[in-house]
Amino acid sequence: MDHMMNISINKYMRMFALAVLAGIAIGIGGIVYLTMENKIVGALLFTVGLYTICVHGLNLFTGKAGYLVVQPVSYLLDLLIIWCGNLAGTALAAAAVRQTRIAEILHKAEGLCQTKLSDSLLSLFVLGIFCGFLMYIAVDGFKTTQNPILLFLGVAAFILCGFEHCIADMFYFSAAGVWSAQSFLRILVISFGNVAGSILIPFFKKIPQE
Repeated sequence: MDHMMNISINKYMRMFALAVLAGIAIGIGGIVYLTMENKIVGALLFTVGLYTICVHGLNLFTGKAGYLVVQPVSYLLDLLIIWCGNLAGTALAAAAVRQTRIAEILHKAEGLCQTKLSDSLLSLFVLGIFCGFLMYIAVDGFKTTQNPILLFLGVAAFILCGFEHCIADMFYFSAAGVWSAQSFLRILVISFGNVAGSILIPFFKKIPQE
C-alpha cells in the first residue's frame, strides 16, 4: 500500500513539475510576443513555447484537455494538477523577467489584459472554444505527423484572431500585475472554453459510424 502511494505521489509531483516547466515555456513565448513590434512575427515566434512543450513532453493544460473524452474520470485530476502547474510556471516566468533589463516590455501586457477584463464572459468563453479547437488540431497533428508547421500555424492563427488561451492569459495577467477575483473568473471561463473547443473533434469521432 505504501509503495503504491509513493508511486502515486511521485507521479503527481512529476506531472506538476512538467506542468510548471510548460508554464515557463508559454511565459517565454509570451515574452517573445511582447518584444516583437510586428504582430505577425510575434504570433509565429510565440510558438517556440508550444514547440518546446511538444518536443520535450511537458504538460500543458490546453494540449492535454482534448484527450479528456478518451481517458478515465481520474484524468480530471491530472488536468487540475497540470492547470495549477501551468499557473505557477507562468507566474514564475513573469516574476523572473521583471528582474531583468527587458522588464519594460511587460507594460504591453496591460493593454491585452484590459481588453480581456472589459470583455463579456460569453465572449471569452466562445473565443476560448475557438482557441481550444485550434490547439487540439495543432498538438494532435504534430503528434501524428511530427510536422512543426502545424504548431506554428495553429498558434499564430489563434493569436492573430484574438482567440483566448487560458495559459497565455495567466502569463499576461501575472506580467501586468492585474490579478483579482475578476481576473481569476475570466481565466476559469476561458479554461472551460478551451476544454470545450479541444474535445469537439475527438468527441464526435467517437460516435459509431453505424
